[in-house]
Amino acid sequence: MDFFVLCIRLSYLYRNEQPGLMLILRLNFFKTDRMRKVSNELKISRVNVYRSVVVSFASLFIIASSSGQNVNDLKLENYRPVSIYKIPVTDVVKAKYPAIDMHTHVYAQNDEAIMRWMKAMDACGIEKAIVFTGATGARFDALVKMYAKYGNRFELWCGFDYSGYGEPGYGPEAVRELERCFKNGAKGVGEVMFKGKGIPVTSSNRNLMLPDDPRMDPLFEKCAELRLPVNLHISEDKWMYEKMDSTNDGLMNASKWEVKMESGAKTHEEMIERLEKTLKKHPRTIFIAAHLANCCADLTVLGNFFDKYPNLYADISARYGEIAPIPGFVHDFIEKYQDRIVYGTDMSFSEKIYRVTFRILETTDEHFYEIGMFGYHWPLYGLYLSDGTLKKLYRDNALKIVNRE
Repeated sequence: MDFFVLCIRLSYLYRNEQPGLMLILRLNFFKTDRMRKVSNELKISRVNVYRSVVVSFASLFIIASSSGQNVNDLKLENYRPVSIYKIPVTDVVKAKYPAIDMHTHVYAQNDEAIMRWMKAMDACGIEKAIVFTGATGARFDALVKMYAKYGNRFELWCGFDYSGYGEPGYGPEAVRELERCFKNGAKGVGEVMFKGKGIPVTSSNRNLMLPDDPRMDPLFEKCAELRLPVNLHISEDKWMYEKMDSTNDGLMNASKWEVKMESGAKTHEEMIERLEKTLKKHPRTIFIAAHLANCCADLTVLGNFFDKYPNLYADISARYGEIAPIPGFVHDFIEKYQDRIVYGTDMSFSEKIYRVTFRILETTDEHFYEIGMFGYHWPLYGLYLSDGTLKKLYRDNALKIVNRE
């Protein structure tokens, strides 16, 4: 089929309501004998051929000049707004003060990757990274050995050993393993997950982990004795519990982390209540609530905990996308609780990631997007925290925790 026939076929498809086709027609193709030949080949009437070409030609100026997107067919997941405001854009290359990243994981599995991580840290002013291995036994020992050669640039935290958690008598062996990890270099425990998600009937693991479960008490108490801080991940943010429909303003990221109320799942509110019970039961244990305790939609809950429980801190990791849309309220909140919040990323490592977090914390920049990094479609704003607060957030508060002050 030659180029002319292809154009007519495309125009016929377009007439049958298949938009988005880029049509390129040449006037010297409009010859009677060519039309007759094409109509015979495509088995459509000559009238329809002419009609198709006319429709295509009339639409050429609209379709050919567009980007190929039909707003009526545009999916939210493909929505990528670009700000056209002519306003200041601040490039913060390094953190204003040397920073300790209090929430990372085992992003680097070999020396080459560790060196790349350190290069990014050096470029952005990250002094140290706290690495949550979640590991025990031989796995933890191997990670300690691998990272030990890099001195104080990395600090490894272990996990809890849940072997036999669902069996009678759980506890003593797990405590002994915690003591062993401590002797082998563990500086804390984390990230300990208590999301409260339901357990499907098909799962082999029938234990719904809850922070105030009595089986956890000996472990938390041993952490207090050894002066090991514990990073807790409680629940998920409130958007993940809302209806996944047009009313959920955090829909695209919320749908990825949705918590369905099924198979014994706990509500956001119940998990936050269980966090408070845990804080009450273990006043000597230092807890760091990951991700601002997943209370970004209502930070007053976390503020009330700060007021009542001096053993509680919170990291800001992986919640920049949730707090940057409301800069005024969050600025005042962090300034008020500047002694209790620590810097963290929890987003792998790269110079771009670090610098976006600095831009949010330090600048007055307005209406910018980081959809690919955070998953939300709403614009972000700088918090413009004071120098004194930034110094505590980036480093001083972390030193109180890691130095076991």
